Amino acid sequence: MVLSGPRTGACHAIDDTTTTLPCGEAVPVLGQGTWKMGEDGRRRTDEANALKLGLDLGMTLIDTAEMYASGGAEEVVAEAIAGRRDEVFLVSKVLPSNASRAGVKRACENSLRHLATDRIDLYLLHWPGSVPLTETVEAFEALKAAGKIRHWGVSNFDTGEMEELVRLPAGGNVQTNQVLYNLSQRGVEFDLAPWSRQRGMPLMAYSPVDQGVLARNARLDAIAARHGATPAQIALAWVMAQDGVIAIPKASRPEHIRQNVAALDIELTSEDFAEIDRAFPPPRRKSGLAMI
Repeated sequence: MVLSGPRTGACHAIDDTTTTLPCGEAVPVLGQGTWKMGEDGRRRTDEANALKLGLDLGMTLIDTAEMYASGGAEEVVAEAIAGRRDEVFLVSKVLPSNASRAGVKRACENSLRHLATDRIDLYLLHWPGSVPLTETVEAFEALKAAGKIRHWGVSNFDTGEMEELVRLPAGGNVQTNQVLYNLSQRGVEFDLAPWSRQRGMPLMAYSPVDQGVLARNARLDAIAARHGATPAQIALAWVMAQDGVIAIPKASRPEHIRQNVAALDIELTSEDFAEIDRAFPPPRRKSGLAMI
């Protein structure tokens, strides 16, 4: 089963710029990613300033992870959100190697220190690992009870893994699944995206412009020209048009930040969607979950 196309306004969409988590909390459909930030100290100020500009323009969801630059990206985020923590919906991730009861607690404390905050709004298991899921879920629930995190979710889980998760005690408290999703990688549409929508659980799409590859894709040129936009904006607008999807592009230059925000105003037509499907066909069979 493949479902794609523009948001219908049904289900959980509150307006064109938000979607809703299963817990009922509205979150932006456009956030800011931080993968590869914090790796070069010479760029740290520029990276933090880019995130600040994004916040100024309304991109208040920021996604990071303990893995990114070994905490360096979280420190960049801390600089960006200093003095305005309450504006931000903050997402971070724990490595599978730290997903034990004790490991999750320790990793969360480390992330809180790097982020210079007392809470993480959404804490994700970065990908499935060898630690039993029931142990990780118990650790997440303990962090919620302690006020260290507000919600939890997962990343890079395929449909079968999600089904296993929701069968666990408290597994139904999962709020999102962050996956690779863009025009070049549409495999999640076959069963994972419909499964998630059926449960009112948004997917978070990382690399929505395929690490910049789609910004240079000639198959998007004609559509971009019709909208007075760039191919990257069309690729991003397409992701955000999917019902129940949150896009988290990473941008460290002011012009890219502004272009990402402007993509919210692009209204793709049925002709656009048909042309995109011809250029980037939706999946016709199940495939393994793509990751980078």
